[in-house]
Amino acid sequence: MIAALAILFRILKVVLVLLLPFMALIRGAVYVHTRYELGAVVSILSGLFFCVLVLLLYYSLIFERVTDRFGSAKAFSSRAKFIAVFVLGFIIHGVFFIGTGNMKSTALSKSVRQLHPIIRLAVSTVIIVDRDFIITDGSRTPEDYRRMGLPSKKNSLHYRQPDGYAYAIDLRTNRRSAWRNALIRTYFRIMGFRTLRHVGTDDHLHVSLYCPYLPKSL
Repeated sequence: MIAALAILFRILKVVLVLLLPFMALIRGAVYVHTRYELGAVVSILSGLFFCVLVLLLYYSLIFERVTDRFGSAKAFSSRAKFIAVFVLGFIIHGVFFIGTGNMKSTALSKSVRQLHPIIRLAVSTVIIVDRDFIITDGSRTPEDYRRMGLPSKKNSLHYRQPDGYAYAIDLRTNRRSAWRNALIRTYFRIMGFRTLRHVGTDDHLHVSLYCPYLPKSL
């Protein structure tokens, strides 16, 4: 029993080490966005800063263990710049390149591009480990609700806000196992998003980012 718990603890420790950089990046961006209501670029760059700190710590600890020295200040600066460029590349790819294979239809491409960049970054990150992840809806208009036979909502976060972004996304839950849906929901909650499982035109998971224009909306 003790041996099994020790193995489980080691596995959890490895998982945490692997997830921490992503948590620093996305959760950090969500925190700055929610706490200080700063723009998308500033919030994501803040997440980049937090992520770089974590990866720089990892890099330096590994370097020290292999070489038995921490390295000079110049080497430390070079590491930080290299890591920052790497993370920035990851962010740019995540924000601007979400494949249509992860969308319910190719017609969703435009509405997904209208989502807040932090949502897009969080979605593209989870797609790395969940290739069957499907987006069923992004930004909407009141007419979209009427076409689906639903009453138009006055304060829907699917609507584009004054900054030009929609703050909510819908994700497929049918034809997916309960544990996978639970993990996806847990992921978004850990990262600071709001989630709601409900049935509209279809069973789906609604995920939203805090919106300063509609702070009480979900």
